[in-house]
Amino acid sequence: MTATHARPYSRAGATVRDVLVLIAFPVVLGAAVLPGAFAGGGTRRWFGGRGESLRADAQAAKDAAAAAFYELDTAQRDLRISIETITAVDSSPGARRAVDDFAALGRRIDEVSNQYINAVDAHDLDRDDLDASVASRARAELTAAKDELVRVKGELDRVKGELDRFEQSLRPLLDTAETQLARLAPAVERARHALLGASTALDAVRASGLRADELAARLASLGPELTKLNEGAGRHGVPETLQRADRVLRDAEAVRAEAEQLPAKAAEIDRRLVSLRTRAQALTTRAGGVDPVLSELRRRFSAACWQDLQQVPTQAAVSVRQAEEKLKEAAKARAEQRWADATSRLSTVRALLNSTDEAVSAAGDRLQKLNAVAKDPQQEIQRTRFAIRDAQRLAMSGRNTPDPRHARPLDESVARLERAIATLEGRHPDYWHFLTETDAVRRAVADVVSRIREELGHGA
Repeated sequence: MTATHARPYSRAGATVRDVLVLIAFPVVLGAAVLPGAFAGGGTRRWFGGRGESLRADAQAAKDAAAAAFYELDTAQRDLRISIETITAVDSSPGARRAVDDFAALGRRIDEVSNQYINAVDAHDLDRDDLDASVASRARAELTAAKDELVRVKGELDRVKGELDRFEQSLRPLLDTAETQLARLAPAVERARHALLGASTALDAVRASGLRADELAARLASLGPELTKLNEGAGRHGVPETLQRADRVLRDAEAVRAEAEQLPAKAAEIDRRLVSLRTRAQALTTRAGGVDPVLSELRRRFSAACWQDLQQVPTQAAVSVRQAEEKLKEAAKARAEQRWADATSRLSTVRALLNSTDEAVSAAGDRLQKLNAVAKDPQQEIQRTRFAIRDAQRLAMSGRNTPDPRHARPLDESVARLERAIATLEGRHPDYWHFLTETDAVRRAVADVVSRIREELGHGA
């Protein structure tokens, strides 16, 4: 029904579109001829009212068939646009099936269109020799022409119905395709805008004296993607172009954000370099005070109370030296604007200084705790017994006898505390063992309390 399907409908070689033009105004053309026929000077000879009625019926059938043919042609062209929209966006099995079904309908339309053209070509309703001498034959021809055109119109109407139903079945695919097409231009525009924003941010960073080479390389890698976006969906397909636009947008926004944050990141690295260098110097000073602490621990307490701290001074010195070396590497990376390397080195420095700080602090904390328990162990004992009694009261709450799951660990905690108290007897008590045992007892009791409260909460 388009230019590729048009075919001659008569010996004169007219096309289907010519047919539509010629038959579009049959009544007007008839009105222009009829006056001459009745004026006495015309050549047409009419054969009575019955013949004219047949001619009018046949002409009406021809007009109706022409209208049906035009509607079918218009519907097919409109539906072809829908099919092209779907195929531009969707390559799914459903879309391919729709294309095949449309091709099958096209063949059906060609078949019925040929029937229409042949019917029009076979019956000339304007012949001048339809006079009374051949009235019987003329009536038969006109009746046959009318019946054929009525039949062809019915065929056209049926195919038009099939085409309409097919169009309705395409609606979900078409809606999806139109949605994607509607997203296409805005998505590409957003991607281009994001690239421009990233480029502007990068220029501003460079103007401040920062090279941002890694960001520049990432932005340059998006150049081929922009080229493909500019080539359009006609070459690369709508789904792929949408995905590319989203990817370019995401990557360009990331470059822009990092470029905008780069001056602040450089300032933060500078601040951390100064802070960690100061902390390393302070730890070197503090580590020097560990030896006197160890000396007092050795003099006043049993070996079990300080043996695990013997290596603290040596380990602290080694860790601080390592931290200082990493600080130099971080400073070099900062000078070369290798931001990731600088950040990584600073994280290593912080971890080294944290572990050293804990080791150095442990010696002083150990001496303080041992002094306190040696002076008055009862404070630690009462603190632990209070925790046990509080847990026992909770275990008996609302019960005549405690749950064995709670009573057993609490009884074991009582026995463990008593054994720890016994270690304080003798000439050289192991105060550190006593402290670690009482701490372990309190942790075990706290676990029982947590379980009881959890069970009470579930019961509520």
